[in-house]
Amino acid sequence: MSNQLRQRLKSGKAAVNGWLAIPSGFSAEVMAQCGWDSVTVDMQHGVQDYLSMVACFQAMQPHPITPLVRVPWNEPGIVGKVLDGGAMGVICPMVNNKAEAEALVSYSKYPPLGKRSNGPIRAAMYGEASSYQATANDEVMVIPMIETEEAIDNIDAILDVPGISGIYVGPSDLGLSLGMTPILDREEPKILGIYEKLLVATKKRDLFAGLHNGSAAYAARMIGMGFRFVTIANDSGLMAKAAREAVQAARKAAGEVAN
Repeated sequence: MSNQLRQRLKSGKAAVNGWLAIPSGFSAEVMAQCGWDSVTVDMQHGVQDYLSMVACFQAMQPHPITPLVRVPWNEPGIVGKVLDGGAMGVICPMVNNKAEAEALVSYSKYPPLGKRSNGPIRAAMYGEASSYQATANDEVMVIPMIETEEAIDNIDAILDVPGISGIYVGPSDLGLSLGMTPILDREEPKILGIYEKLLVATKKRDLFAGLHNGSAAYAARMIGMGFRFVTIANDSGLMAKAAREAVQAARKAAGEVAN
């Protein structure tokens, strides 16, 4: 088992991540052929469940992308289950302090590094089961989300937890925690200053910082700033944007009869 996303990030390259809110293997199959380095099944705010996650993974399997999952919450049952289903990394919301980061690592790692229960029913299907257990602790990525003022205050303690691969910033919840409007592509000087703080802290430890973005232009700008893992919207958002633009373009080109 080899995690290509992990290797890419370790080499210092940026990774562009897709995001699946739609519970459809066909949608996942289409997205997997679009050039993403990784694709994340969103079980927190998407309409995915465990079976749709597995269907998405099966659809993406033939393509050279790394499958990730954002779990609904920081609890051992779902973390272990998505890893058993084939996730190569777990993005976990609302990790606010050292104890919560330690708990996330313990749920994601086999003993002696953690408490993950053995049973990689699908994850081990594409190789020897024994080889999966031998490499999973090294290859599976553990990515806490930083999205509250408390998490910002505790960032050094969170990053110093052994087993943390990097962090993923949720701009909407971060804004909410600071009394701001929940949006993605933020321009507030206070937020941009927080981003700089996070980048300094991760770079110091040779870890990566990730960010959810609303547009490709903003994602590219954040790569330039130092983020190494950037998501662009999600499948439903990209589909809706392309559809609206197509309809508007057709109406504009056709003129008054189409309006």
